[in-house]
This record gives sequence, structure tokens and C-alpha cells, in this order.
Amino acid sequence: MIHLQSAAAAAQTIQEDPIELITHDLIAEIGEDPGREGLLRTPRRVAKAWRDLTAGYDQDLNTILNGAVFEEAVDEMVILTDISFFSLCEHHLLPFFGRAHVAYIPNGKVVGLSKIPRVVEMFARRLQLQERLTQQIAQAIDEAIEPRGVAVVTEAEHMCMMMRGVQKTGVDTRASAMLGAFRDNASTRSEFLSMLPRRT
Repeated sequence: MIHLQSAAAAAQTIQEDPIELITHDLIAEIGEDPGREGLLRTPRRVAKAWRDLTAGYDQDLNTILNGAVFEEAVDEMVILTDISFFSLCEHHLLPFFGRAHVAYIPNGKVVGLSKIPRVVEMFARRLQLQERLTQQIAQAIDEAIEPRGVAVVTEAEHMCMMMRGVQKTGVDTRASAMLGAFRDNASTRSEFLSMLPRRT
């Protein structure tokens, strides 16, 4: 026979982590037993998950780049596609996830390629709107290397649309941010968009 702790006893096992305490109370509030065997460690797991999912608040652009900006006399478009990301919608605290496509045209400086996915990750690991996330990625790269232009397109699926409300699956939401040459020059913008992966 499995011994079930009472909710009060389960609460006593929780350390003084505010997220653990809130999660314990939330489990009780929806009508579950926080002392049930399968839920005993859930508050701790949830606290750890939330700290991972919002780790971007503890990061900044200078730390992410870590000096990986280099003088280089190139002026052709640099593009990275299909950078995966996971984020949390600030309206319902439900996940949205997808891919980011990032391009820039150097103006005497380039950035280490691995840094661009790290920039995407930094902003994704915060409570977000897809539109804001897209703009923040573009603005950060623009600030870091002052290129002739930056373009970012994000594609995402939102669990708040799939699990609640309209409850529609397979909806692909896209947002874009175009700065400098990508905003001002239609052919430059078209060149970037033509290189994005085609989805069926």
C-alpha cells in the first residue's frame, strides 16, 4: 500500500523557493493532492524548469558576444536559417516554438556565427511576444556590429492557440524585422526572403 503524504506534510518538504511554494499551492488549487506520490517533487521540477525557460533575464548582449566581433572587409549577405527556439507567451505562460532566420550585411565587422543563435536564445528565454522577440534579435545584431542591414524572420506555433481558445493546430505564425538595407532596398529584401526554406 502506498502511503500518501498530506498536502501540509508535502508543503513542509518544500524548500523556501518561491516558485516551489507557488506551484505547490497551484496544484492544490486545481483540486489535486500535492502530497500524492507522483506530485511530491513536481514543485521542485517546475521551479527548475522555470529558471531554465527564463534564463535570458540573467544574460546580456556583451556577455553573449564575449568579444567575438571581428574587423573584416566583406560586404555580402550573411544568413543563418532554421535556428530553433522555444519561448513562453507572456499572455498565457504557454510555450511557443519555431525557427528564426537571421541575415545581415557587414559594414566592416562580422560576428562569430555561433553568437547569432545565442542571441536568439537569450531573447527567447524570456516571457515574450513573437513580434517583440523578432525585433529584439534584429536590434541586438544591429547594435553589436552596426551592419548595413539586418533581417530577421521568425516562424512559430503557439500552444495558446492549439490548447485553448480557438484550438487550431498547424497554424504557422510569421513575424519579420527589417533594418537598414533590408528595409530600404526591395531587391535586397527579396534576395533574403528567396533564400528562406520553403515549407510544405
